[in-house]
Amino acid sequence: MSQNEATYTIRSLIVTAIVSIIATVLVLELSGKIAHPDNKDHMPVGDFQAIHIKPGEDFRMSPKASELHAVCVDGYLAIASDADPDYRGVLVDYKNRGVRCRPAPMSGDL
Repeated sequence: MSQNEATYTIRSLIVTAIVSIIATVLVLELSGKIAHPDNKDHMPVGDFQAIHIKPGEDFRMSPKASELHAVCVDGYLAIASDADPDYRGVLVDYKNRGVRCRPAPMSGDL
């Protein structure tokens, strides 16, 4: 290699990539292209799925608990955040119908 040939180190390429990402985010933020809505009325709380478990069948589930909990509000199941108690939403099915809830059965009724 000659002395005049430009070479770029891995470190300079990584620094350039990081600076480019930060500059892109800053430009998008300053131009108002990144939205930060304050109205939480129609924002989804999360994406959920039901797991059908047959009697005697094992299933795998993460041992770590989510940061959400469920409560029964006016007969419908609501999901609420542990971090922000005001952030909650009613659980609906694919047709936007509320999922009803009722008091938990006694341990002998299972």
